[in-house]
Amino acid sequence: MNSTDHRAIIHVPRRFVEHEWGGTESVIVNLVREQFAAGWRPEIFTSLALSDRPRESLGAVPVRRFPYCYPFFGLSAKQRHAMDKKGGNLLSWSLLLGLMRAPNVRIYHAHTAKRLGGIVRTAARLRRRPYVITLHGGMFDVPAEEYAQLIENQAGKVEWGRIAGALLGSRRVLRDADAVICVSRSEAEKARASLGHDRVFHLPNGVDSARFERGSRTAFREKHSIPADARVILCLSRIDPQKDQRLLVEAFDYLAATDPKLHLVFAGPVTAADYLATLDRRITASPYANRIRRLSSLSPTGTDLPDALHAADVFALASRHEPFGIVVLEAWSAGLPVVASSAGGLRDLITPEETGLLFEPGEVGQCARAIGRMLTTPSLAAKCAVAGRRLAREHYAWPCIASALEAIYRGAETHREGILQDVGHRVFQ
Repeated sequence: MNSTDHRAIIHVPRRFVEHEWGGTESVIVNLVREQFAAGWRPEIFTSLALSDRPRESLGAVPVRRFPYCYPFFGLSAKQRHAMDKKGGNLLSWSLLLGLMRAPNVRIYHAHTAKRLGGIVRTAARLRRRPYVITLHGGMFDVPAEEYAQLIENQAGKVEWGRIAGALLGSRRVLRDADAVICVSRSEAEKARASLGHDRVFHLPNGVDSARFERGSRTAFREKHSIPADARVILCLSRIDPQKDQRLLVEAFDYLAATDPKLHLVFAGPVTAADYLATLDRRITASPYANRIRRLSSLSPTGTDLPDALHAADVFALASRHEPFGIVVLEAWSAGLPVVASSAGGLRDLITPEETGLLFEPGEVGQCARAIGRMLTTPSLAAKCAVAGRRLAREHYAWPCIASALEAIYRGAETHREGILQDVGHRVFQ
């Protein structure tokens, strides 16, 4: 790689903590590893949400966290915590100052929009550097009920942050970006139609297939008291209404009635406490509750995740909305057949009858039948598992994704240089 005076790539997620690990964190970690290996100097600048550590390191990559607030009067501690967990539109002047002071910046990469995206936009414009933004959670393809959940904690509160948002250009983050990256095709199509510019790109997430290809079925089952002869349906995802784990419990009840060896296992961080209580009540009400395990979040490092995947017989994801579904890539890499809802990016990812089975979101009967087919048709399960593993290896390897991202970065730099040259030309005419 040619030397350059601007070598730092600054990634800006809304929050970044190990005990609340999800798809966005996995994406950032793998991208910064590839960028570091390619000779760049990636850094992560984020908020102190859910953390009390202003600085730490991710291997050789520094993570810096800054104080923040939610600009609403009357928020309770519970409401602030809920916004930390999911979707909080935070404000951090110290983060803006940190971005302004970061030396030798090549490009800013925002992993969130709204006010935090506005902070990235402002720093980039003031420093005359390009910025790109990735829409991990979707923006143009979000169901109304999920959007309502995101803003319920601020309902009825007086917002004092609108002036700040206007100053930061929060509403222009996507229109002014040098590149907008969408992880699903449907999101990219809607973004292009809405934004009206050609700087929207579809770039899927990736997977470290080698990490998930090995795992201990026995170790995980012994650790969590799952019988050796059990047939396990596994769901790894945030405990959140978006993921609709309750539907899997209902589908499990249908299947477990005729299969005494069937077990259901959930694992993932909790992002909606009320939904957790609802899910636990539904599990308790199941006549087969003794065969359902709800585990806490598994460590993103070490062997917990690969072991969980190798301990299962079918991977199931019942999301009502899913921008991509990186856990599907992980399941495929572990050799698991996948059953998932036909939602968002999952429709792009899974080819029915070839790499998995799909069902309509919210349809318990369809879900139960799809899981049942995968469990009772070994030839179908094997075919989908093999094809899925091949697809994950050949098309979603992180070096390929990072290479495509580098091309987007270069296009963003060219776009920004063109704007600056045009401004200079008009000024000196």
